[in-house]
Amino acid sequence: MSVDVLLGLQWGDEGKGKIVDVLTPGYDIIARFQGGPNAGHTLEFKGEKYVLRSVPSGIFQGGKINIIGNGVVLDPALFKAEVEALEVSGHDLSKHLYISRKAHLILPTHRLLDLACEAQKGSGKIGTTGKGIGPAYTDKTGRNGLRTGDLDYNFEVKYKEAAARHEILLQQMNCEYDLAALEKEWFEGIDFIRKFPLIDSEHFINNALQNGEKVLAEGAQGTLLDIDFGSYPFVTSSNTVCAGACTGLGISPSKVGKVYGIFKAYCTRVGSGPFPTELFDETGQKMRNLGCEYGSVTGRPRRCGWIDLVALRYAVMINGVTDLIMMKSDVLDSFETVKACVAYNINGVETEDFPFEINDSVKSVYAEFPGWQTGMTKMQSESEFPKEFNAYMSFLEKTLDVNIKIISVGPDREQTIIRYAE
Repeated sequence: MSVDVLLGLQWGDEGKGKIVDVLTPGYDIIARFQGGPNAGHTLEFKGEKYVLRSVPSGIFQGGKINIIGNGVVLDPALFKAEVEALEVSGHDLSKHLYISRKAHLILPTHRLLDLACEAQKGSGKIGTTGKGIGPAYTDKTGRNGLRTGDLDYNFEVKYKEAAARHEILLQQMNCEYDLAALEKEWFEGIDFIRKFPLIDSEHFINNALQNGEKVLAEGAQGTLLDIDFGSYPFVTSSNTVCAGACTGLGISPSKVGKVYGIFKAYCTRVGSGPFPTELFDETGQKMRNLGCEYGSVTGRPRRCGWIDLVALRYAVMINGVTDLIMMKSDVLDSFETVKACVAYNINGVETEDFPFEINDSVKSVYAEFPGWQTGMTKMQSESEFPKEFNAYMSFLEKTLDVNIKIISVGPDREQTIIRYAE
């Protein structure tokens, strides 16, 4: 069997959690392959809303195994709070959630360093959530990180050495902090993690594939936030692209099957960084209001703009996308005109290639379409789509050269239209 990969094609917040939940019945294992608790996946069903930060989004579809992979960085305190909140709402994760021994831990001092480094950047802030993700990945690549597997190997000594190393840096930055308060909550989280099976996830997943089980790899954030291929330096600290599923789970490239690429019918971004199609007018505000575009973890308002097909083509290419999934189509229901960026004009020269750097010289070139001005939230099949929406969708498919398999017309798992079967 192969591993199917599901990931975002924009700057995150595309709606990956909902689609993982929708697709989970067709899989035996759901495995998160990168990111940390800065990435919130929102799911809605049966009148309830859930926000997942580190737990894979397949946890609600009875009996499936969910794995936090080695490419994830895990904050024990936030993980404990997340799982306990799910337990209160009636979801017992103890039998269905496994954690890779090679997943790195976010330390309390990582969070302090994250906040201190961001503050020092002043107007050049990246827009980090302050959750310690960047410093944790820095320690990982610097060969100084702690992993969940270290819980069984002289853990407290390793923790004290790491914390002492971080405190030297904090003192050099003249930071004031209360580490003891953070540590209490963190060590309670460490004890909580010990309740879950810690596994060699690379062996577990590859053995499952040999036994004919189906695996869905769940990505966090989006392609344009990838540390190598995103809008650097305004990116995250991990590989959010399809290749990240290989390193984040321990599977070979030959094991990758379908690649599901998720995008919104428009575009959003949180925090700092370039955004060529961003709207600063009432149209952008209307998108924000209709789409409830506020961060599921941070609550920060998202920047909104028209869909960017230059960036989207690039993301499709990088990931080898086989199936597209369009989210929040219903948000554009009331717009008289819908636009799509088809090229960039850079200093008077048009290009359809995503450039090395996006700055103020990059101007969007748009194609315009008549809006469908029809409510889509109650539609249950493709046959109900208005002709204007079909025209917009067909243009996207032709431009991206990939079929759109799934259309989302609302936040609930039931508001999902699958256009063609396997």
